[in-house]
Amino acid sequence: MIFKSFVLEQDKKILSELKCVLFYGENLGLKREFKNLIKNLNKNSESLNYFQEEIIKNPENFLNEVINNSLFGIEKIFFIENVNDKILDIINSLNNEYNNKKIFLFAENLDKKSKLRSCFEKSETLSIVACYPDNEITLKKLISEKLKGFEGLSPANLNLILEQTSMNRMSIMNEIEKIKIYSQNKKINESELLKIIDRKDNDNFNILKDEALNGNKKKTNKLLSDTIFENEKNVYYLNLINQRLNQLFELKKETIDNFENSLNKLRPPIFWKDKPNFINQAKKWDKNKIKKALNKSYDIELKIKSNNSIRKDLLLKAFIIELCQVANS
Repeated sequence: MIFKSFVLEQDKKILSELKCVLFYGENLGLKREFKNLIKNLNKNSESLNYFQEEIIKNPENFLNEVINNSLFGIEKIFFIENVNDKILDIINSLNNEYNNKKIFLFAENLDKKSKLRSCFEKSETLSIVACYPDNEITLKKLISEKLKGFEGLSPANLNLILEQTSMNRMSIMNEIEKIKIYSQNKKINESELLKIIDRKDNDNFNILKDEALNGNKKKTNKLLSDTIFENEKNVYYLNLINQRLNQLFELKKETIDNFENSLNKLRPPIFWKDKPNFINQAKKWDKNKIKKALNKSYDIELKIKSNNSIRKDLLLKAFIIELCQVANS
């Protein structure tokens, strides 16, 4: 069964009722947004994360997890990354008997010859969503929806945001968070927008993020004490960490024959001044470490957004310390 991505974005109830969904395509940012949305819609569920290769190596373990109910009787949600036709037999072996479970699969581009894509498209119980690359129209619509209620969101200002982010969805989402933080009167003009987009006050945090991911304990501890963690900025800071972890994750998904070529293909791109840090981090972080860090990050984001009484700064600081420790493990 085929669903358009914008339909599920607009009507979250449909997405919440689907049992097995395949998201495929080149739009990494959109797939990440769907994953976050699914987690937000299922806050009380148990999330389990897999790579396809893990399941192929030990299908019995995965199938047992799907078949058996949670010890606490709560719903299980499975996220499977980097899938292709090899997982089709395992999905078919479930015979659509998901009971109290949901399965969400994420793939790169699948052509029309793909058996996995064809199966999901023709099925009445399985669902498939194409995540095509963004264009100017879809990105302007995204910005308008996320900044609904803001005054001054003119065509010129929309173009300015697109130009400053090189039309990259993940970069746009980060800038939207900044606009929400710094335009508290919900009024936007060109000069103010340029100041917000060009703000350098996140430079210290970017340095902190890199030192933690590099495993530099001394510098991380020093920067932690120097950085101010304001409540309204914590989600934005978490997004900066997620962006780097996702870039590392994308780099690690395939066997790298030419590191420089793989590095240049990443989106958003790694700026030249950030490459030394990124290369060092790529050496320290394997897929398993990255996966665990991303899962922890998603859990922290849910806590930050759903619990107003929680000390958000302490959550984020503890996570940064943990990243530094993991980098050296």
